Amino acid sequence: MRHSLPLLFLFLILISVPSFSQMSQQARDSIAKLSREDHQLMMDMLGIKSLRPGPSGNPEAPNAANADESKATAYTSLPDPLVFDNGSKVNTPEQWESRRLEIKEAFDREIYGRIPENVPAVTWKVKSEKDSLIGNTPVKVRELLGIVDNSSYPSIEVTLEMTITTPANGNGKVPLVLEFGWNFPANFRRPPQDGKPWQEQILDNGWGYAILIPTSYQADHGAGLRGGIIGLVNKGEPRKADDWGALRAWAWGASRAIDYFETDKKVDEKRVVIEGLSRYGKAAIVAMAYDERFAIGFIGSSGAGGAKILRRVFGEQVENLASSAEYHWFAPNFIKYAGPLSPNDLPVDAHQLIALCAPRPVFISVGSPEVEGQWIDAKGMFLAGVYAGPVYRLLGKNDLGTNVFPPQETGLLKGEIAFRQHSGGHTVVPNWPTFIQYGNRYFWGK
Repeated sequence: MRHSLPLLFLFLILISVPSFSQMSQQARDSIAKLSREDHQLMMDMLGIKSLRPGPSGNPEAPNAANADESKATAYTSLPDPLVFDNGSKVNTPEQWESRRLEIKEAFDREIYGRIPENVPAVTWKVKSEKDSLIGNTPVKVRELLGIVDNSSYPSIEVTLEMTITTPANGNGKVPLVLEFGWNFPANFRRPPQDGKPWQEQILDNGWGYAILIPTSYQADHGAGLRGGIIGLVNKGEPRKADDWGALRAWAWGASRAIDYFETDKKVDEKRVVIEGLSRYGKAAIVAMAYDERFAIGFIGSSGAGGAKILRRVFGEQVENLASSAEYHWFAPNFIKYAGPLSPNDLPVDAHQLIALCAPRPVFISVGSPEVEGQWIDAKGMFLAGVYAGPVYRLLGKNDLGTNVFPPQETGLLKGEIAFRQHSGGHTVVPNWPTFIQYGNRYFWGK
């Protein structure tokens, strides 16, 4: 199984851009070149001469990422979510609300970037509607387009693409899973899976689901930063140091989906799950942290830049995230933590991102290291959940209940922070049954 990790990276690269496998080599080379040029422009703006290289995700490479727990160098500092920037302690839920603002400001400025005040409005339109049958459940399927007002800069058009599937029978509103979905090529063959597809499981439990395509409104590469919603707001100009990156932009789109759900007679807007895997797991935890309308987060293998402690020297590192391949996910300011600064200089870390979700439930999902690989750093995500625990307890909720990393297939599910490492690969599929049971506890009182 040692070779599963390089294959994982190939898969993730191929699906990171819509119809990437159908693009010509010339187009792929052009995207890479433009991304490198914009990355260099950001470095010049920040006065950065060079960056530390990131480790390789290939375990056979000479510079392979650390996968040895004994070598996961202890971080010299981990910001306390319950201590204000001035050193005073947070002792009450009311004080936490003020501390939340400090933490958000740090994430805005240094990691994910700020959403500009002048982001234009989105108008949702139903493109098509049909009756269908999924498993044994009659459903109503609606394709929607979210048209972004581009009157301030007509050269760039932006449209959000979303599909909503809800049970056809019954008149009441239903809970709904909003998934950040991949825009697979028409001829893409998904790997087979055991058991019912997650969509059938959702419907069997009386939920609905929606698929939002993040790359429909912001491309997943640096070359796309002059376009999409980021480019529209910036009128085609380069980003400023604390401007938003793709993760924050994708999360913005999820919030616009919630806006629509609030008008939908079939969706209970108070019971919406945000779910995503890998880079979309990163976007899902960002959406959950910034928009309190999301009821539960189902965060799949989000790793570095998501629910993993960035200071941990294990698996993917800040140096990888700050490279020309991934920098576009973040604010330009984040690049400086790969040189001249280090992750230990970050004013915040992933445990505080999870804490921003409190008191709402967050379910952290990850695969087996033998199948998924160590790049994701399962323990780093578990520890982030542990260190977010004091905030949940302050707000009268339950944490993970332990600081001991659990065996595979052992769910920590009693609290509002949940964790489960399944025995599969880079997927949330094996954890869907467990998550649905977890969600039913909050949605149906089961």
